[in-house]
Amino acid sequence: MVTVNPDLLQSMKYRIIGPTRGGRVVAVAGDPGDKRVFYFGSTGGGVWKTTDGGVTWENVSDGYFKRASVGALQVSKSDPNVIYAGMGETTIRGNVSRGDGVYKSTDAGKSWAHCGLEDTQNISEIEIHPSNPDIVYAGGFGHVWGRNEERGVYRSTDGGKSWEKILYKSDKAGVCDITMDPTNPRILYVAFWEAHRTPYSLESGGPDSSIYRTEDSGDTWTEITRNPGLPQDGLLGKIGLASAPKSGRVWAIVDHAEEPGVYRSDDYGDTWKKLTGDANLIQRPWYWMHIEADPQDPDTLWCPNFEFWKSVDGGTTWQAYSTPHVDNHDLWFDPADPDRMIMGNDGGACVSYNGGLTWSTQYNQPTAEMYHVITDNRQPYQVYGAQQDNTTIRIPSRSNSAAINFTEWEEVGGGESGYIAVRPDNPDIVFAGSYQGLLTRYDQSTGLQKNITVWSENASGHAAGEMKYRFQWTSPTLLSPHSPGTLYTAGNVLFRSNDDGQSWDAISPDLTRADPETLGPSGGPVTKDMTGAEFYATIFAVAESAVEPGVIWAGSDDGLIHVTRDGGENWANVNPPELPDWSLVSIIEASPHDGGTAYIAATRYKSHDDKPYLFRTTDYGKTWNLIVNGIPEDDFTRVIREDPERKGLLFAGTETGIYVSLDAGDNWQRLQLNLPLVPVHDFVIHEGD
Repeated sequence: MVTVNPDLLQSMKYRIIGPTRGGRVVAVAGDPGDKRVFYFGSTGGGVWKTTDGGVTWENVSDGYFKRASVGALQVSKSDPNVIYAGMGETTIRGNVSRGDGVYKSTDAGKSWAHCGLEDTQNISEIEIHPSNPDIVYAGGFGHVWGRNEERGVYRSTDGGKSWEKILYKSDKAGVCDITMDPTNPRILYVAFWEAHRTPYSLESGGPDSSIYRTEDSGDTWTEITRNPGLPQDGLLGKIGLASAPKSGRVWAIVDHAEEPGVYRSDDYGDTWKKLTGDANLIQRPWYWMHIEADPQDPDTLWCPNFEFWKSVDGGTTWQAYSTPHVDNHDLWFDPADPDRMIMGNDGGACVSYNGGLTWSTQYNQPTAEMYHVITDNRQPYQVYGAQQDNTTIRIPSRSNSAAINFTEWEEVGGGESGYIAVRPDNPDIVFAGSYQGLLTRYDQSTGLQKNITVWSENASGHAAGEMKYRFQWTSPTLLSPHSPGTLYTAGNVLFRSNDDGQSWDAISPDLTRADPETLGPSGGPVTKDMTGAEFYATIFAVAESAVEPGVIWAGSDDGLIHVTRDGGENWANVNPPELPDWSLVSIIEASPHDGGTAYIAATRYKSHDDKPYLFRTTDYGKTWNLIVNGIPEDDFTRVIREDPERKGLLFAGTETGIYVSLDAGDNWQRLQLNLPLVPVHDFVIHEGD
């Protein structure tokens, strides 16, 4: 076994270069006693705290949390030193990270202890008794990618030392919301959501989507799903709930094929009235569907959705309010001063002291979720990536200023999710992609951006099988290491351009399984989600050998690996025998030292399998070795790279960090150092740096 003493690595450290531009946040909370203190939970970066009203933020969970994704966050009203964090978000995108239960702090975030419920994986909501911080309820959504029993409402009466499952629906439906009556903490309402994902679909809604009420702190429950006024027939999807500061008043925002909308009850859920079916409040229901009640005024409530909506007449009419970023998820009010609030959205967290009229900046949170990374050959070199729900970005690796600041960032075309390729002979020329196959050519010297998309067909509203070509959310784009004028991009076939994207040639057949069952509409059975962002049976990874012209590798999201040795004239299927069917081939690394050597990083978390899958071939894929020794069985692998100067020195990125191998992958050890426990999707080694 070839490893290195970890003590010898301690002089190394990771250096954050940004951008300090917030990433997705679905959980926020505030200190009810200190008007300057707020918290947010990042979907990929733990819990953050501000003590100056959002001017600056500090991570308070590093070193304590074993997972990065936070789905729920609550501060005790009676003792603000007590905070509970529920891990794993339930905005169940195809690339979400799972959680590991509940963490608790008793010193306002200075330290944390794990409190169990690990196998719930994703927790949607936490409610704390207003006068006793030891009484807490957790909403277990459960596994996104498969069935499991650890779902439902859990209650602890000893501060999280032990938990009792007090309400359970089924192994395919989990809790998506909990609300406690502010006039009577013995009364709670719970919404269940029947939903799960497969590698190729989101299935949202079913007979187990439902609403329950308890009047005795959870000892007994009554189902109120079909009470008068609510939809009586048909399947329900996701449901959001909110309780007013008025006895008996509760709202539900309901996803339903025929009668979606906002409903209100003034008798504890016994009867309901539909207030509105405004599509602005219920669009893309699997991603939003939350409603928040003002803690002082029983006629005021808010609905975070793509936009941010407010009603002052009990939910009948609504007005849009601006937020610093769209895609709004969570909202917390100061119970004594509702104008003081914090919002979580896909651009981070923001604080308002005037009821949402103005907000603090989100350009002070280093929680951006980046899909891929590449560098150019400038001095100092620039680093490029695409940020989830934001833009592409070019950022310097170092600066002459005291810090790398936003005046030095630049958007380089493309969109939120794509690869980026920079011409080595002219780093002003940048190719950047996004979903639906969007691809642009940007020239920094002129500021000119040109659309060079291979096949400009709008995929929104269409199933994958209806399209001529299918493009991934993160379609691979790269330049040939042998010719800076040769550009590749991939849909379900591989395309090549020799004129900077002016024209394209398909140089492969369909390199996916193209199973018709995987090419239908995404979403359902209640609401389809056909944005073109969820296409399947696509090429997910491409690599060209830098040492042997004509050798190109391609891997699909449905588990096929192909190689050509003649520039695309002929292709061979070279799947490793130990790679299970329907794996997602995340990254292919063509060795910079040998034309026949390549490395594969694959994932199967979308098939309810978190094992790492790394493979090595030295004979163009004729034979493969599984190389995962030293990586835990539940830490799946997203990326593998070989050092360009030292053969056999490998680095792997996993769901929780980075590993290194000194013997071509035969053995691995952690290279975490000061890097937080976060998912690592990609990395690049720049000219020996």
